[in-house]
Amino acid sequence: MGFQPVYVVDGARTPFLKGRNAPGPFAASDLAVQAGRALLIRQPFAPTQLDEVILGCASPSADEVNIARVVALRLGCGHRMPAWTVMRNCASGMQAIDSAIANIQSGRSQLVLAGGVDALSHAPLLYNEAMVRWFGQMMQARTMAQKVAMFARLRPTQLLSPVIGILKGLTDPVIGLLMGQTAENLAWRFGISRQQMDEYSVRSHQRAVAARTAGRLGEIVPVVDARGKVYAEDDGVRADSSLAGLGKLKPFFDRKYGRVTPGNSSQITDGAAWLILASEAAVDQWQLAPLGRITDSQWAGLDPAQMGLGPVHAATPILQRHPLSLDDIDLWEINEAFAAQVLGCLAAWESDEYCREQLGLPGALGVLSHDRLNVDGSAIAVGHPVGASGARIVLHLLQALRAANARRGIAAICIGGGQGGAMLVETISREPARRGNQ
Repeated sequence: MGFQPVYVVDGARTPFLKGRNAPGPFAASDLAVQAGRALLIRQPFAPTQLDEVILGCASPSADEVNIARVVALRLGCGHRMPAWTVMRNCASGMQAIDSAIANIQSGRSQLVLAGGVDALSHAPLLYNEAMVRWFGQMMQARTMAQKVAMFARLRPTQLLSPVIGILKGLTDPVIGLLMGQTAENLAWRFGISRQQMDEYSVRSHQRAVAARTAGRLGEIVPVVDARGKVYAEDDGVRADSSLAGLGKLKPFFDRKYGRVTPGNSSQITDGAAWLILASEAAVDQWQLAPLGRITDSQWAGLDPAQMGLGPVHAATPILQRHPLSLDDIDLWEINEAFAAQVLGCLAAWESDEYCREQLGLPGALGVLSHDRLNVDGSAIAVGHPVGASGARIVLHLLQALRAANARRGIAAICIGGGQGGAMLVETISREPARRGNQ
């Protein structure tokens, strides 16, 4: 049996809020709850009439380990509602969607709330191992003399050398490289210059500003913090982004020879994104008017040191199955973890050698036009809350297709650890989708 399309009924996301070296105003569950409430309140069904809630999260806090369950209960889905959290690094939000698709296709669910969230500004500072051992020994001290002796052994460097959780999370434990170092690998492999990366990054900001001005980011719902402050827009987008400004930034991941800077990389960000997925039977039952449908999905693995090429390895099999060329896809969303990574994907598809040796193709797949790619900007401008981005790009792709009166798109994302994910989507009429009338 082939892939049975699943409908995307509606979706919403929070503004993506840039981390600024301190915990942001929202915990991850707060972001997911506020976006979820805004989405569910406009539906013709109650939250309790969903079949399940699936939420991707790469970095849940210690008190929100199964964050999907926490959020589902706060959304009023009821005690009987199953809710579970998935983690596939940068594609956690896309994995939540794919898990919902699988359950809908199997008949286990008809109506699912699926998405992703992360509050990366809340990533913890951890005690180093020497300090942890000191605490353990202090707990074993019984007499005052033993405790005094333990304090005498305490060194300031133990207290003042915390482990930065976000850096641990963004470092591949198998190859020992930060994600930005894998982007440097792609820049070297395909000869991508610093100027090309910075030009791409400026364009991402410009497109995000243009999309905001034109009202093409309607999926964003405002969120309100505990003090009543309203956050209505992605706050990392820079209208003044320029080559001159980006040119002043120093390489971060390879300080001597590198080309990847904070300016041509995605931002550390907090945010949440949700989609409501439905079977055809649920669309009929509730007389829903879907945004579109997901018609295929694919996961792929590759060398972790080249992880940024994951979109190439995941999207190419979809193109082959249907069959489609790069130009047959009206719009593409490739998550911008790094400018070097997106440009590396384009270079890989244009390379006879790469396509033959790595993809098993007879030659280069072709050229993906920038006019079809990330037309409203992407993570370099709006940010990359790791757990949410996979859901955001699927949702926005459908919105962008509708705005352009276009039909078919692919959302693809690279995944730390050496994987890639991709989904093929199609828009449909916003009339209630009835059987036999597609």
